[in-house]
Amino acid sequence: MNKLKIPENHSGISKTLRLPENLVDDVQNLANIKNLSFNRIIISLIEFSLENLDEEDKNKLNSLKN
Repeated sequence: MNKLKIPENHSGISKTLRLPENLVDDVQNLANIKNLSFNRIIISLIEFSLENLDEEDKNKLNSLKN
């Protein structure tokens, strides 16, 4: 008999953000269109933003990581 295995969720840190209502509406609508969670859309948007920073800001951010 097969056993039920619940996958582990990624580790994360809980943060509270205050966002303008229009942004929340747009993100929620996008999440609905893509059939993804609000959180997954926010993570994707932040990852994209960080990957596409202006070079000066990217260098400053990278210097803080070292």
